[in-house]
Amino acid sequence: MKNQHFVEKIRENICSVIVGKEKIIDYLLTAVIADGHILLEDVPGTGKTMMAKTFARSVEGSFGRIQFTPDLLPSDVTGVNYYNQKISDFVFRRGPVFGNILLADEINRATPRTQSSLLEAMEERQVTVDGTTYKLEAPFLVIATQNPIETAGTFQLPEAQLDRFLMKIKMGYPDMDEEYTIIERFLMSSPLNNVGPVCTTQDIINMQQEAKNVYIHPLLKKYITSFVHYTRTDDDIAIGVSTRGTLTMVNAVRAFAYVHGRKYVVPEDIRSLEEPVFGHRIILKPSVALKVSKEEILKRADEKLKMPTEDWSEIL
Repeated sequence: MKNQHFVEKIRENICSVIVGKEKIIDYLLTAVIADGHILLEDVPGTGKTMMAKTFARSVEGSFGRIQFTPDLLPSDVTGVNYYNQKISDFVFRRGPVFGNILLADEINRATPRTQSSLLEAMEERQVTVDGTTYKLEAPFLVIATQNPIETAGTFQLPEAQLDRFLMKIKMGYPDMDEEYTIIERFLMSSPLNNVGPVCTTQDIINMQQEAKNVYIHPLLKKYITSFVHYTRTDDDIAIGVSTRGTLTMVNAVRAFAYVHGRKYVVPEDIRSLEEPVFGHRIILKPSVALKVSKEEILKRADEKLKMPTEDWSEIL
C-alpha cells in the first residue's frame, strides 16, 4: 500500500478546516477510495459545503459546483449542443458534471427530471446528450448535500438515485469545545484559503486499485450476505437492501480498512458502515415508520446476527 500515506495528507488538510468531524472525514475518504458517491444531509450551517470544498482543494483535479434550484435544467448539469455561427455547425458545451469532483449543493431543490440527469454520470461514468455519449474522466466523485428539514420548494430524491450514493451521512452539530475552536480558527480569515492540493487524481486512482487488494475473509462476506437478507425478510421493512447495496458494502469495507492502514477487513469495519451504507437503502413500512427508526432496525439486525470474532491478523 505504497500510496496509503496520501490518506493521512488529505485527512490533515480537511482537519485544518473542519473541526471535530474525524469520523465523517473517514467516511468521505472511504467513499472516494471505494470509487463511490456521498450524500451529506443535515441542517444549514453544519459544514457540509465547506467539507466538500476542502476535499476538492486537497486533490489536484478539476472541480465543478452546481447550486440546485427548482428552475435548473438537465442541460445545465450535463451540457448542451449550441449552434456556432462561425463554423456553421453545432458545438457541445460541457456542463459542470465534466470534472473529477462535483459538488451538487442542495440537490433536493431540483426537480426529479434534473436530479435524474446525474444517474448515468454516477453509475456509468458517462453522459449522453442528443444521442452522443461522452466519457467522464476518472476519478469521478459526486458530493451532494441536502437539507432534511425544509419541504417547501424541495423534491425528495428518487429511490433509484439514492441507491447510487455509496453513503448517506449526517454532519451533526459540534460540541461546545469544538464550537469555540471554530470561532478561533475562523476569527481572522477562512482557513480554506490556505488549503492546497496534496495529491493528484492519479494518486486517487492508485489508492482505489490498492484498496481492491484488501483481504476480506469469507466469514465476513457471509455475514454481509446474511445482513442483507435480513433486511429483505424483516416484518418492519417494506424494501430491503438491493444487490447493488451488497456489492457496495464489500467495496466500502475494504476501502474503510485501507483508510485505517490495514490490509484486511475486521468486523468493526462492517459495524461502522452498516448505517451510512445500508440506512438509505431500506424503506420501512408506513405502519412502523413513525414508531421505529432505520438506525434501530439496523442495530436490531446486528444484534440478532452472529458476527465472526476470529483474530483476522493471525489468519493472514
